Amino acid sequence: MPQSPHWIAGAGQPLRGSLRIPGDKSISHRAVMFAALADGVSTIDGFLEGEDTRATAAIFSRMGVRIETPSASRRIVHGVGVDGLRAPDGPLDCGNAGTGMRLLAGLLAAQPFDSVLVGDESLSKRPMRRVTGPLARMGARIDTRDDGTPPLHIHGGQVLAGIDYALPVASAQVKSAVLLAGLYARGETSVTEPHPTRDYTERMLSAFGVQIEFSPGLARLRGGQRLRATDVAVPADFSSAAFFLVAASIVPGSELRLCAVGLNPRRTGLLQALRLMGADIVEENPAIHGGEPVADLVVRHAPLHGIQVPEHLVPDMIDEFPALFVAAACAQGPTVVSGAAELRVKESDRLAAMATGLRSLGLRVDETPDGATIHPGAMGGGCIQSHGDHRIAMAFAVAAQRAHGQVRVEDVANVATSFPGFDALARGCGFGLES
Repeated sequence: MPQSPHWIAGAGQPLRGSLRIPGDKSISHRAVMFAALADGVSTIDGFLEGEDTRATAAIFSRMGVRIETPSASRRIVHGVGVDGLRAPDGPLDCGNAGTGMRLLAGLLAAQPFDSVLVGDESLSKRPMRRVTGPLARMGARIDTRDDGTPPLHIHGGQVLAGIDYALPVASAQVKSAVLLAGLYARGETSVTEPHPTRDYTERMLSAFGVQIEFSPGLARLRGGQRLRATDVAVPADFSSAAFFLVAASIVPGSELRLCAVGLNPRRTGLLQALRLMGADIVEENPAIHGGEPVADLVVRHAPLHGIQVPEHLVPDMIDEFPALFVAAACAQGPTVVSGAAELRVKESDRLAAMATGLRSLGLRVDETPDGATIHPGAMGGGCIQSHGDHRIAMAFAVAAQRAHGQVRVEDVANVATSFPGFDALARGCGFGLES
């Protein structure tokens, strides 16, 4: 049997240089979806050339949307309008993309045709009732497996009605699915959240000409609106930048510039947490791309200290916890995380995967149902199981830069879902990393 892809990582050089991080995954998904539904032709620059986002683009191609790729990271999308999608000729494969599947469930619930959404082994285990439940209240008919996991069998031809939905658990994906179904529903749809989540969908629908009211924790739109084609510049993905922010913070002598990183306020909890730990991160050249704030982030090595991570930051850094755990492992004094139960149902159980991985390098980590206490110390070499989770794999490539010994990271193929070329970029700025 061929070996699954792995990395051998260890201490490299001080990290130096100016890096262009690939485009934001969440924004790339939405840009291609909304451009497909718009009237007219939209150009998307900075589109993430990852497996997840390509899967979403391929799904719209299969529903009759012409999408050109004149060069890498650029897409020209010939929109078909909200009523122009055609029935696909078989199941639609979302790959590893939970965002793609959940948003598509909302969008396809109102189409005149049946559709089936499938995913890879990891996505096929992720819970979907949090999306199918509120959509059913609007009149959608979506069948899942008995335990609420994919495939999703969506029955077309349903008449949807707007609802006022209070999310039991904050989730930008569920909010977005309900709002997209609301575009097709009679009357008004509103969503309120227990904690404000990322407002990518709201900002981008507005950029595509949809009248939508939104403020932190609330979004409201009326059904029956059309989208107007618009050009989108996708910012660099903050979740991907996070690994380099932590790496340059913990490797002595480092200074990195990360160019035009998306700084959506609902996304940058990690930036605030790292600064509380003593990180030296400066924002330069602020701008707005596609309704999203961006800036260059200049990060220099700084001694970090452990903190109690404020719970109000947790929803705004849910994807960045693997990187935070590594920062905590290299700090002075313990770091305490709570209120992060959501991490147990991501691509892997990220709390367990990070705790187990750090223990295998010699650290003490005390797990709780909704968090952990990380006790820093000297890290040795070892073997890490990433469980096919791209963020776990990248986090341990970063941790290895401070390890005394080699770290072997298993099962790294999924890194291509969010950060194609991570290993080459990392080596180029000084990482010790072999694939």
